[in-house]
Amino acid sequence: MPEGPEIRRAADKIQRAIGGEIAADVFFAFDRLKPYEDALVGRTVTAVQPYGKALVTSFDNGLAVYSHNQLYGIWVTCKPNAVPATRRQLRFAVQTSRRWALLYSASDIEVLSADAVLAHPYIARLGPDTLDGTLTAAEVEDRTLSPPFRRRQFASLLLDQGFLGGLGNYLRTEILYVARIHPGQRPLDCAPEQIAAFAAAALALPQQSYRHSGITNDLGLAAQLKASGYRRRDYRHWAFGRVGKPCHRCGTAIAKIVIGGRRCYLCPVCQPVSRL
Repeated sequence: MPEGPEIRRAADKIQRAIGGEIAADVFFAFDRLKPYEDALVGRTVTAVQPYGKALVTSFDNGLAVYSHNQLYGIWVTCKPNAVPATRRQLRFAVQTSRRWALLYSASDIEVLSADAVLAHPYIARLGPDTLDGTLTAAEVEDRTLSPPFRRRQFASLLLDQGFLGGLGNYLRTEILYVARIHPGQRPLDCAPEQIAAFAAAALALPQQSYRHSGITNDLGLAAQLKASGYRRRDYRHWAFGRVGKPCHRCGTAIAKIVIGGRRCYLCPVCQPVSRL
């Protein structure tokens, strides 16, 4: 599933493609949304905004299209009549005279009034966005140690969009690895320096991933490994997807565990079960 950095890059791409443009045609795959096609044709796209893992495309008539990519959704932008070949099903499209924006495979799509966007159930429960440049590490520390969250395992806490918006499976693994926290630990199990490291990583890694196309590893190390012939999947992350390969810090084989039905990767030496 695309995580916050990927959705924000998609929003940037779509904004560049159709932002400020008049919709010459609009398509919805779902019958329940078909009545909105005529209402959006001829209207100007005023904004394309990410909300955690969701995206909202707003128009100048006060309507907005909410979409969530879920596991398989993907956005494509192209020149008019230059749609790439794909077997995916088109679910939503905005066509302008300059560019087209096409959403494939996603099933969670709604049309809302502008006033209803922030009240949408997914958006309303979102925690602070880790890509928000005004969010501070101190605020993340305080939130992590607050009563609603301090007794929950990090493994499940970091997938809860009500805690921090936009985090998902790969960012969960990477943040905990950098902070040297085992996924089974709870905030109240951690030493103060671990919580501080967690808060810093919870902001730094999503923001780096956004700026550097998904790379969460140390940028210098990633560049070195790439120059040495390593494949992207082998230099992109510190731990995620690297089961059996050596930890970049201590050389121990990265392990994969399953918590709550979701895979998580860790270094058994750098992330022992408890450090207290």
